[in-house]
Amino acid sequence: MKRTQLYLDDDLWQALHNRARSEGTTISEMVRQAARKRYFPKLEQRREAMQAFIGTRKDRPEWRNPVAYVRRLRRGTRTERLGKG
Repeated sequence: MKRTQLYLDDDLWQALHNRARSEGTTISEMVRQAARKRYFPKLEQRREAMQAFIGTRKDRPEWRNPVAYVRRLRRGTRTERLGKG
């Protein structure tokens, strides 16, 4: 994390200060959240999509015995697997 300094108008600082106190957070955290929302809006969507994806393939038959699955994939020689053998 990098440190930076911002100059805020008195009325903006007071509004942020009041909001931070009421939410139990800091002005710094609120500024970070606002910057993320403004400049990385898709990051949260990607994070939610990844969280939704976790575990969707857990019931696949090949995962009942992952060692056998990997060995079956690695059967033969590399050239055979690449279709050159």
